[in-house]
Amino acid sequence: MTRKTISKRFLALLAVTTLMLSLFSVGLAKEQPLTLVILHTNDVHSRVDTAAAQLGYAKIATIVKTEKTSNAHVLVLDAGDALHGQSIANLSRGESIVEMMNLVGYDAMVAGNHDFNFGQERLLELGSLADFALLGANVLRADATSLLRKYVIKEIGTKKVLIFGLSTPETTFKTHPKNVTGLTFVDPVVTARQIIAEMQDQVDFIIALSHLGQEGDYTSLMVAEQVKGIDLIIDGHSHDKETITVGDTLIVQAGEYSANLGRVEITFSNDGFVISPSRISAADASTIVEDPAVVELLSHYKAEVNAIQAIIIGSTQVHLEGTRDKVRTQETNLGNLITDAILDKSGADVALTNGGGIRVSIAVGDISRKNVFDVLPFGNLIVVKEVPGSIIMEMLEVGARLYPAANGAFLHTAGLTYSIDASKPALERVHSVILNGQPLKIDEIYLLATNDFMAAGGDGYVMLKKYPIFAEMISLEEALAEYVAKLGGSVAPKLEGRITVEPTPVVVLEPAPVVVPQPRTYIVQPGDVLWRIARQHGTTWQVLQQFNSIKNPNLIYPKQVILIPAS
Repeated sequence: MTRKTISKRFLALLAVTTLMLSLFSVGLAKEQPLTLVILHTNDVHSRVDTAAAQLGYAKIATIVKTEKTSNAHVLVLDAGDALHGQSIANLSRGESIVEMMNLVGYDAMVAGNHDFNFGQERLLELGSLADFALLGANVLRADATSLLRKYVIKEIGTKKVLIFGLSTPETTFKTHPKNVTGLTFVDPVVTARQIIAEMQDQVDFIIALSHLGQEGDYTSLMVAEQVKGIDLIIDGHSHDKETITVGDTLIVQAGEYSANLGRVEITFSNDGFVISPSRISAADASTIVEDPAVVELLSHYKAEVNAIQAIIIGSTQVHLEGTRDKVRTQETNLGNLITDAILDKSGADVALTNGGGIRVSIAVGDISRKNVFDVLPFGNLIVVKEVPGSIIMEMLEVGARLYPAANGAFLHTAGLTYSIDASKPALERVHSVILNGQPLKIDEIYLLATNDFMAAGGDGYVMLKKYPIFAEMISLEEALAEYVAKLGGSVAPKLEGRITVEPTPVVVLEPAPVVVPQPRTYIVQPGDVLWRIARQHGTTWQVLQQFNSIKNPNLIYPKQVILIPAS
């Protein structure tokens, strides 16, 4: 064997060995796991300050920064209803919230129904101020173009992650209708299928960032059941905390009001990926130091708000109940106080307002303007319309249709009481409606006072839209403040049985009294015969003979009384 031959064989062996080592090293690289951490919030409703039951944005910012020091791949997402709610958001029309979310480091947010509360134009302005993507793939203008960005793709190491937004179609009646004029909220299932069909082959992981919730006509559960290919749904709207698996899709929420920060860890490997969800509660974060930049910005906006809201308008001797689960299912003393204020200001026959518009409780003690703003944060006006009793009855049925489930359309009343029979079918449950001491008359015209959100068809009260406005007045919060002052500055409203839950009364019909027909009398005249008298009265002489016990029918006398039996 020559040296040349040996060299050729050696070089060939070396080349094969190098190739194998190269392939082996590539294989090792592929086996290295890649971890993505997603931190998520939903339904913060501008509860941005730190409190016993609230993380607040300052602590969330610290958690985000800490997470990023130990993991190169972190996304921060919000599932909607962040920009409106408390005075700190409302006075700047959402700008304060966007600035804080920018400092926290959010990557994307889906528009919730309340994020439209300042109007679609303002929402777009806020989106332009955001350092994060504002999503809503199923929100279309009249010309079928998208109002908001449909999706965003994030490159996480070697992986591509698609995040697309789904806003609830309930937005059309869960914000003021004027805020969404000209917009169509497409069925989220339809939009999700379109996004998946278009993007599935281009990405490694798909997230639906949705404000749909787990109750109502359009839910995240429906999307997960009917659309294949979504790996994770980060959801909001129903304020839930449960983690649910539907097929191959995991659904997570983080509750409400920044009480929790959701955390989802996704580990990618050659075998696919593993998803591990968890939550960080306010209690878990009790020792975490607030981020100083967020604290400084928060303090700036709080100073502006505090100057206005520190004014005391009165006091309450009792706890005024306004918690979500109560005002959406039953009569509360705060609901009674608010509707009394509406009725007093409007002079209407009846006042109705939706429980979803009552946002928080007021503790015993002083009532400040802040308390009033926090209870009624939407700036709704009092509107009066003339409507027939049938419309009032229809409204009561809409409000009671989901009972005992919580329903933002649930109605609080003044000037009217009603009962709900939960055993009856939806829209057939309301009975015993009493208006100003009298049963509601279906055909009678009444003056109805409500809020302008409902008057325009919001919360499903579309039956009101066609009736012209009889009067438009001050805002609900102004009316409440004035009413407290009118009551002498101190209030103690109570439950009065305005709304009760009881079976429909069984109507027992009394048997009609038996009326015994009385016989008529006839005085015999000269020349009368019994058969002729019988014919004149539509009977026979035999009947007259028997009825009058006449022995000889041929022998009757003038002035004799003959009884004619009733028919």
